[in-house]
Amino acid sequence: MENSLTTQTLRDIPDWRYLLQEYEELYRYLPAGGSDRIRSHQRKVREAIGRLMRNNAVVQLQPRAEKPVTAHLRRALDEGRQGVLAPVVRALDAIDSQLSWQYGYEKVPKGLANSYAYAELAGQNGPVVSDEIILGVVLFAPACTYPAHAHKGITESYVCLSGAVSENHQGVYVPGSMIFNPPDHLHRITVGDREPALLAYAWIGDKAVLHEQKMVFTRLRK
Repeated sequence: MENSLTTQTLRDIPDWRYLLQEYEELYRYLPAGGSDRIRSHQRKVREAIGRLMRNNAVVQLQPRAEKPVTAHLRRALDEGRQGVLAPVVRALDAIDSQLSWQYGYEKVPKGLANSYAYAELAGQNGPVVSDEIILGVVLFAPACTYPAHAHKGITESYVCLSGAVSENHQGVYVPGSMIFNPPDHLHRITVGDREPALLAYAWIGDKAVLHEQKMVFTRLRK
């Protein structure tokens, strides 16, 4: 009987390499808005992705896993294919059947079980194995509110692929927009009422901090 986890490399599974290629271009060509901090983050993300591709990173495919919110995924992908980041969305669609959607919580916060999930694309636990970056996608149902949280020691960026979201009620982010969250920055996400939102994300931090990290929130004490 075969092992449930199959270990291959990026050369063995071209669709995963194409996806990383699209992520690298995303962080190469999206504008930084004149911000040196965002520009530096974008450079670190694309350099880490470049190393994964040059080193022919291991790919440990995970069993397909769905959550209630993935009922909205087809709509999110279809909408994204009409947008400015269609190449990234098409690359995601190509590996859709290999995504393992998760909550990242031992106990799912009230209200999120049906409206949120994420799928990791690269990280310590794969599928693309990396100890210097975490890449993934997060899917929100319409009208979802993701509670205020912060990531200790991690610089985070979201890129909106479809739908529309707001962070901390300060601006609206639509396809092609980037949200930048420095370490320990408290942020809360709200989603438009009519459409789901699909966001790519990247986490950069020290290897020890990234190790075993999940898409979780940690409330800051007042």
